[in-house]
Parts: sequence; structure tokens; C-alpha cells
Amino acid sequence: MRFRAFWCLLAFVPLAFGLAPGGTALGAAAELGVRHRIDVMVSAESDAPILSRLKGAGGELSFTIRLSANSKESKFFGMLRPSFPNIVVPDRPGKPLVQQTKLWEEDVCHQRRGLPKVTVTQLSGRLGEGESRIEISAINRHIGVLVPPDELTPGIKLDQGSDSFGLFYAFRAQTRNSRLNVDLKIYPIDCFL
Repeated sequence: MRFRAFWCLLAFVPLAFGLAPGGTALGAAAELGVRHRIDVMVSAESDAPILSRLKGAGGELSFTIRLSANSKESKFFGMLRPSFPNIVVPDRPGKPLVQQTKLWEEDVCHQRRGLPKVTVTQLSGRLGEGESRIEISAINRHIGVLVPPDELTPGIKLDQGSDSFGLFYAFRAQTRNSRLNVDLKIYPIDCFL
């Protein structure tokens, strides 16, 4: 009886190793995680005042973005303040004021836990010179405060797509009077934990 029990136990040994937790030492694949990259692009609507009055004029734009990207492996919360000092107003609609630019990227691979939360909270700048100069100062609406003259509406969801960097999710912040768009693309990049 002991002899048969011993051989039955030996038969279960390979099965036990195949189902071992972790499994990476036994040839199982590592767990797939993600890290995120955020790009920004600024454009003007076809009916924007700058396109009709300031074609070819120079200027500068800056904005503030609140970013929250938290996971067990990586925690980030803060304000990003990108600035673009040497922009040129395009001569026709469809051309961006600011070409797609990398704004932020995670260094650490982490568990999949959704997209980072990104909000454009302020857009400011100046375009043109002299009497034709246009000052831009757009902010979000806040409870208990009058609606700003050039209201910034964040969080407009755009269609997801893909480009040379991969799959992306896109969000837009748009100014009401100056008719500018700040487009944010969030790229989930696969990686191994």
C-alpha cells in the first residue's frame, strides 16, 4: 500500500510545479502592465479670430494642466506648465499652432488601473504685435465665481485612434471666444511588470 501511495505522490509532482503561483521561474510569462505618455497639440477653429486677422503673426502660448496618475508602483500628482514662446499663426485652418509635443511620460511600468486624469485649467498668451495684438486668457468655470469672459471648457472626449506612436485616447479643452483647442493624447504603452 505504501509503495502505491508513493508513486501516486510522484505523479502529482509535475502537476504541482506546473500550477505553482508566480510561475516566472518555471517559464510562465511575466504579467503585462502599462505606462502612459501624454502628448499635446494646440490648434485654432476655422472661425477663430486669430486666423482671420493675424495670419503669419508670431506669439506665445502657455497653459496649466492638472495631472493625477496614481498606482501602487507609481504616484504622480501635480501641475504641468508647458510654454511655447515662438509660435506662428498658420495661414489657413487645419494647421496647428503647436505641433504634437510630448508633455509627460511615466518611467515605471505598473498594473493597469485606467487612464491618468488630465485637465487643462488655464490657457494664456499673446499673438500679434501693436494694435492688432490679441491677448488670450481663458480659465475654467468655478462654482461661486462669475463665468470668465473667455471660458475654457475641458474634458471634451474625442474619438480614440492610432498613429505612429500607437493607440491613443484623446481629450480636448476649448476656449469659447478665442476658439483655440488644446488636444491631449494619452498613449497606453504595454510593458512587463
